[in-house]
Amino acid sequence: MNKLLSKKDVQNDLNNLNGWMYDNNKIKKELQFQSYMDSIDFINSVAKKAEQLNHHPNLIVGYCKVVIEFTSHDLGGVTIDCLNMAKYIDSITLNLKRQ
Repeated sequence: MNKLLSKKDVQNDLNNLNGWMYDNNKIKKELQFQSYMDSIDFINSVAKKAEQLNHHPNLIVGYCKVVIEFTSHDLGGVTIDCLNMAKYIDSITLNLKRQ
């Protein structure tokens, strides 16, 4: 079962991630892309994984920029599922930058 993490646990885990911030009971990251379609491809990858895990982000999409936030809407804070999605996002954005 998914459970809320303490602020300290969230901060410790974010030290192992790239560019994530913790604020207002959510974790957040802003990503820049080379093109608008790169950002849309990223969103589609995230959407597929989020649907698999039933843990969906809040997304703000702009031109070549995406802001992504995770929180547990049911539990009202950051959970291990939030951090797992953040790790997944870091892994696919690392792969995107290599291409």
